[in-house]
Amino acid sequence: MTNSGNSLSVDVLVIGWGKGGKTLAAALAGLGQKVAMIEQFDSMHGGTCINIGCVPTKTLVHDAQERREDDDAASYWTRAVQRRDTLIGTLRDVNHHLLADLDTVTLADGRARFVGERTVEVSGGEDRLTVTAPTVVVNTGAVPSRPDLPGIDSPRVHDSTSLQHADPFPRRLAVVGAGPVGLEFASMFAGFGAEVTVLNRRPRLLPAEDEDVAAEVQSVLEGDGITVLHEADLRGVEDGAEEALLRLEVAGRSRELAADAVLLATGRRPATDDLGLEAAGIDVDERGAIVVDEHLRTSAHGVYALGDVHGGAQQTYLSLDDHRIVLSQLTGDGSRSTSDRVAVPTTTFLTPPLAAVGLTEAEAREQGRNVLVATQKVAAIKAMPRPKTLDDPRGLVKIVVDADTDEILGARLFHVDAQEVINLIALAMRTGTTATQLRDGIWTHPSSTEALNETLGKLAPVE
Repeated sequence: MTNSGNSLSVDVLVIGWGKGGKTLAAALAGLGQKVAMIEQFDSMHGGTCINIGCVPTKTLVHDAQERREDDDAASYWTRAVQRRDTLIGTLRDVNHHLLADLDTVTLADGRARFVGERTVEVSGGEDRLTVTAPTVVVNTGAVPSRPDLPGIDSPRVHDSTSLQHADPFPRRLAVVGAGPVGLEFASMFAGFGAEVTVLNRRPRLLPAEDEDVAAEVQSVLEGDGITVLHEADLRGVEDGAEEALLRLEVAGRSRELAADAVLLATGRRPATDDLGLEAAGIDVDERGAIVVDEHLRTSAHGVYALGDVHGGAQQTYLSLDDHRIVLSQLTGDGSRSTSDRVAVPTTTFLTPPLAAVGLTEAEAREQGRNVLVATQKVAAIKAMPRPKTLDDPRGLVKIVVDADTDEILGARLFHVDAQEVINLIALAMRTGTTATQLRDGIWTHPSSTEALNETLGKLAPVE
């Protein structure tokens, strides 16, 4: 490693301490390579998932589920936030030492900006550091999108990060957006005792899902006291002394909604602003995402992009897989690519969770497949007692199978433990395990996996 004055030369430069970046940095350092990790904020050591994304929000989701009706909402929320902060502080420290304790890793907190090919300037206050490397990895993630509307800068308007520390607790919460983030926070805050209204721009929830699945999700949300307004557009926010007043257009009609807090869950965009990508010859698309090939190589030689910054699905486990692809390029045979990904599952952490993998029934039929479909309400599944033991037998199980090959084409699980069971189905899809083999599998009891025995026994042709 060369460090002359305000310049540093290393083997690999990683910009952004996300899942893919930190894992790649640790792996390469373990092989003896000299690595520099640049992170803009010390509060983000470990990346989005650890600090402001998956882990802290699911911690709050859990505590919302544990709240009793006689718990005061405001004080219970304060305790939940304190537990969240304690946990995240511990995890951030662990992630810091994951790299800080490695002799071949240099850490630098500051804003990185390309000033040439594979060269960045890191600025922190008055300090400047120039870092060069033959291999550069951009792992800066994504940031919340914020619509340009009147009053949108009100202190009562939050994104998914700031709402985790809302003070005081919002008794009335308006959620703008009905994607995974919006629905997760709506379900969470309803559990904490808030009166929640979701503004959905579309005619129904979850338009990419089958109608019966979307209808079941809406039924559960409404059963938890959540109001969903369809074809609802936010036109502006007025900040009053005691509340925010949202001006809406709902199904073509003007309407007003009062709330103590507003969550903007209107999507996230790649964090590429002011990275100086043009100086390095790195191309971006119309959304600002770094353009990559199937091996995550950018348009600039020796520069790779990992995670949310290159667009596509925004999941921590995909960022982790991104690191494997780049590691294959740098230390292996280079054969691993994004095309290797098959049957990647997702989970939206409602209460209960909604997990998905593969095709919907509608997608399978559009492809001209000869399909069998099994759908059961969880409460009606006799061989699935676990949700009942946890006093939450809501939701459904829906599985789509190719009638000619017995291949599992897709599944939608909306029930207790769905985030775990979906991984088993995804693995079956990747390995060619048939629907019959899953149906006849021997599973622990009582478990949510047992639903496969009964539900797959009810496969029937689509009429």
